[in-house]
Amino acid sequence: MALVVVALGGNALLRRGEPVSAQAQRENIRRAAKSLARLLVEGHQLVITHGNGPQVGLLALQGEAAAGTAGGAVFPLDVLGAETEGMIGYVLQQELDNAYGPAARFATLLTQIEVDPGDPAFAAPSKPVGSVYSEADAKRMAEQRGWSIAPDGDSWRRVVASPKPMRILEIEVIRLLVQQGVTVICAGGGGIPVTQRADGAYVGVEAVIDKDHASALLAAELKADAFLMLTDVEAVFTGWGTPQEAALGDMTPNALAAMDFAAGSMGPKVQAACDFVIRSGGMAGIGALDDAADILSHKAGTRVVPD
Repeated sequence: MALVVVALGGNALLRRGEPVSAQAQRENIRRAAKSLARLLVEGHQLVITHGNGPQVGLLALQGEAAAGTAGGAVFPLDVLGAETEGMIGYVLQQELDNAYGPAARFATLLTQIEVDPGDPAFAAPSKPVGSVYSEADAKRMAEQRGWSIAPDGDSWRRVVASPKPMRILEIEVIRLLVQQGVTVICAGGGGIPVTQRADGAYVGVEAVIDKDHASALLAAELKADAFLMLTDVEAVFTGWGTPQEAALGDMTPNALAAMDFAAGSMGPKVQAACDFVIRSGGMAGIGALDDAADILSHKAGTRVVPD
């Protein structure tokens, strides 16, 4: 039996082009649950994380609409993150129960992750969140709400910091649950970003932690045997989108360090995989959702192994 941390990409909740509807998300989560149930049947213990970008975006839109009609204030990102952790965790937990019946024990845990208020990311916000605006509307919103904004194609969007995860506040609770054989769903969307004040109190911050980096930290802290990032592509490719594209199989952190990957898509996954392997000596895998068991057995996907 292996302890496996599984990070579900956005496709596990919502495929490209699908509406952000409850039914579409449930159908995709049901598919993800069936793939994860195969790992449980094989005797592995799982800790599951997931993305939440479209869900946070929808809640932000709803909040802006309500604030515009009722004169209220929108909820901050840390609160929206907590809401989506609960919402997605509920559906995932239920579908896992349906997909894997025998003695199933699942728990969703709201997870705070500490970041450094001095992280350079706060001085250079770059993560787009929420609605798409015209330049004039974006500048008006920025002035009214103190937002940072940036172009996004032909439109403009709010951008926030994406600081590095430092510490998982609930890590001891997660360890206790894992020791009791519970499948834990936690650190959704990269966790709820918080900072510690001088008086020792924790407060939420307007930021988005990269899900894969947070999941890698979680896997390393739990001393997991393997860390899987499941997405909508079957492996990491070189020459992506060209006639020379080729899937990578077993790779080492040193070999991957010599290659370039897209900063907005595969780059963070490759870096998170390497960070986990270097820190833990375990195996990290990147590949398709339906191939989870085969990635773990080195039959599919890209596997990052120690040098």
